[in-house]
Amino acid sequence: MSQYWLIRFYANRLMYSEGVQNTTTRPVVRIAIAGIVLGIVAMLMSIMVVTGFRNEITGKVTAFVADFRISAFKTDQSFEETPVSVDSSVLNRLRSIDGVERIQPYMVKAGLLKTAEDIQGVVLKGIAPGFEEGPFGDKLTEGTFPAWNDSGYSSDVMISKNLSRKLRLKKGDSFLVFFIQEDRKVRKLKVCGIYSTGLSEEFDNLYLLCDIRLLQKVNNWQTNQTGGYEIFTDKTKDQHLLQEQLYQTAGFSLNTLSTRELYPQLFNWLDLQNLNVIVIITLILFVAGVTMISTMLVIIMENTREIGILKSIGATDKFIGRVFGWIAFRILLRGLITGNAIALLFAFIQSTTGVLSLPEESYYLSQVPIHFSVSGWLLVNVCVIFAGLILTLVPVRIISGIRAVKVLRFD
Repeated sequence: MSQYWLIRFYANRLMYSEGVQNTTTRPVVRIAIAGIVLGIVAMLMSIMVVTGFRNEITGKVTAFVADFRISAFKTDQSFEETPVSVDSSVLNRLRSIDGVERIQPYMVKAGLLKTAEDIQGVVLKGIAPGFEEGPFGDKLTEGTFPAWNDSGYSSDVMISKNLSRKLRLKKGDSFLVFFIQEDRKVRKLKVCGIYSTGLSEEFDNLYLLCDIRLLQKVNNWQTNQTGGYEIFTDKTKDQHLLQEQLYQTAGFSLNTLSTRELYPQLFNWLDLQNLNVIVIITLILFVAGVTMISTMLVIIMENTREIGILKSIGATDKFIGRVFGWIAFRILLRGLITGNAIALLFAFIQSTTGVLSLPEESYYLSQVPIHFSVSGWLLVNVCVIFAGLILTLVPVRIISGIRAVKVLRFD
């Protein structure tokens, strides 16, 4: 313990004396601290932004199509579906699986939307009476969800904000939808609400939400037949295990797909962002490491006389190395504290004000998302401390090559 306090004493003496505060060394130390600060801010913001992107976009997708879908096996990519009728006992077993929050039927069908001036290909997604808005309720920007009738089906539909602008449709307007099939049918529908997910290509430019009974009537299906079932789950549970349990419970004649399997291109894009963060962090750690090595080299070369004196009175290379290691740790700690403070302050400002905006049509979000992760924060700080201290061992090895007799004779 006495040696520890002696190391701290001598390191502090060098830190606050001419050993580190002279006109040559001080700017180098400040540049090193500034480099660490910038590196910490860049790494933390990269992780928080990319994690925010993944969570926000995943949340939007699952709000629209759920975490899993159970449907009939398909051999093509069309929107025409094979009717599915699941026994109530099977549905009850599905609901009893740990992690399953709710199950709701759905159905999709392609059609042509026609107004007085425009024609647009669309996909109608049918939702059943008793539909729980859940997180999708936040995407409703105007109007209401379809009103359910006790008898017959409702002619109300929800359209996206994009389609509303493109087709010049507003709440209360009517239009025709033509269904291309053997017995061609047409239905007159009315806009009851407008939604916006921000996922233009995947959802907003394509989907309308309607009463599932409308699509059952068009397809001549029974009331107990649907296109499939959407499963909403607890995100903290093991999703791979849940998918396996759902597949086995629903039966091998039905297919169980996750949102990642339904929209692989979207999640592959998110995975690419994770790779970009790994590359950024690796480069920043390398630059920060080189900066620390350069800084310690300057400090050691400026304090060769002190090193010679310590060696002449019996100090070992290990002891002197620890003294300069403590100096390196102090420099690193200053950069870490300042960098963390700046990154967390910026994250707080962005999450509360949304000062940094994004073009939603390109990034699916209207502002830069921020998600603070304790594990990510700890990972960055631990990696920086570990890498910084390991790399400082490189210049410290120079100490073993300094001869006390030569240094003191030269002075």
